[in-house]
Amino acid sequence: MSSFAQNSAETLPAPCANVGRSVEPITVFALGLALATAAFAGGLVITGSSFGPAWAILVLGGFSILAERHPVRVNSNVELTVSILPVAFAAVVHGPLSAMAVGAIGLVITFRPPYIRWLVWTCTRALGAGLAGAAATSVLVDDPSAGQIFLAVALACLCDAIFDAVLGAIVVAVRGSGSSRDGLRLLRPILLGTVPLYTPVIVLLVYAYGELSPWSILLFLAPAFAAHRLHGLYREQRETTDQLSLVNERLGRANLSFATALVAALDARDQYTAGHSAAVAVYARDIAERMGLPPEEQQLVHLCGLVHDIGKVGLPAGLLEKPGALTLDERRRMEEHSIIGERILANVEDYTEIARIVRHHHERMDGNGYPDRLLASEIPLLSRIIAVADAYNAMTSGRPYRDAMPSRVARFRLAQAAGTQFDTTVVAAFEAILAGSSDTYLSGVRPDFAIEAQRQPALLERAAIVA
Repeated sequence: MSSFAQNSAETLPAPCANVGRSVEPITVFALGLALATAAFAGGLVITGSSFGPAWAILVLGGFSILAERHPVRVNSNVELTVSILPVAFAAVVHGPLSAMAVGAIGLVITFRPPYIRWLVWTCTRALGAGLAGAAATSVLVDDPSAGQIFLAVALACLCDAIFDAVLGAIVVAVRGSGSSRDGLRLLRPILLGTVPLYTPVIVLLVYAYGELSPWSILLFLAPAFAAHRLHGLYREQRETTDQLSLVNERLGRANLSFATALVAALDARDQYTAGHSAAVAVYARDIAERMGLPPEEQQLVHLCGLVHDIGKVGLPAGLLEKPGALTLDERRRMEEHSIIGERILANVEDYTEIARIVRHHHERMDGNGYPDRLLASEIPLLSRIIAVADAYNAMTSGRPYRDAMPSRVARFRLAQAAGTQFDTTVVAAFEAILAGSSDTYLSGVRPDFAIEAQRQPALLERAAIVA
């Protein structure tokens, strides 16, 4: 049984102490619900319905009380209890009046102020149980088959859950504390949390009761409670997983913010370098995706692309800003930026792998790169990806001392250097991307290439879809 009605009525006001004040709408609703419950029960008596054995109702009511003490939360607004088991069992075996009695007994322990809350909750439970019993009785015959029993139990569970959700939504609307439409959206988790889980168990209980012994119910209710507890453990595990995913998502955003903050430090010295890093990050991520690398590797290479040139903040003043070609000594100093970058990033917690990839993004497949002259497979794969993205964007970007190279020329030069300077597989993957891309992507001027956009993964995804 869902406790949605309980949650909706949790803060129901007590009846007004001052008779001079107008009666609360929820009070009127509760009294009307009580009258409807009494009228429904009276109608059942008039039409020939009767109670089952008193001992059976008391035993099932006791189990219902026990069930109310161990709810399982489905989400922030819905709790499930195993009280559906004794209520539905009573509905199928002993009829609607017995089901109403079992449902009401289960809520005896909640009889405390505010009493309007208890009245609404109890009437909702009793009416739902009565409707469940009426639905089950409508399909049962004197000697029901297994299929008819299964259908009766399923109908009883469906009626009980649907009525509970609808009444809960109405209570929310009467109190004015929320939208009844939002309440009705809870119907799906209620149904999924009750009908598939409990219907087979109740069918077994009904069969054992009729074919073996009425007291066999005591043997089956323990496993039923165990099944409910397993469902609760499953929900707790799901919640833990969802929370972990949320933490990882926040950590990912923090990493992006930190990386872009580092790159922003470069912007103060060399605006080209900051924009270049943002473009390399996008290209590298797309190459990794094209190569079929896992999403974690795609995110990692994107971060590495953002900070691959961070070591340039440690270069001598004037070196980055020099408008012309560098001397041999200046070029050697420039080549130190990958080592400086590794040194900076190695001091950041959890950036050890990023530091290693950044150190080797200027290595060559033939072993003539820097700083460690690694050869082919010795170079980390993500470093090889960044090397291709880095070279392409450098060639297609304008500098004060030279014009930007056309994309077709830059792609030709990448192909020429495949196998010697660059990884052939990486070059082929990048060429496959560039061959079907827009001019803004080829030139690195699409909106998501901006450094500010790197802080918003959603912007990257939307821009990729548009392109």
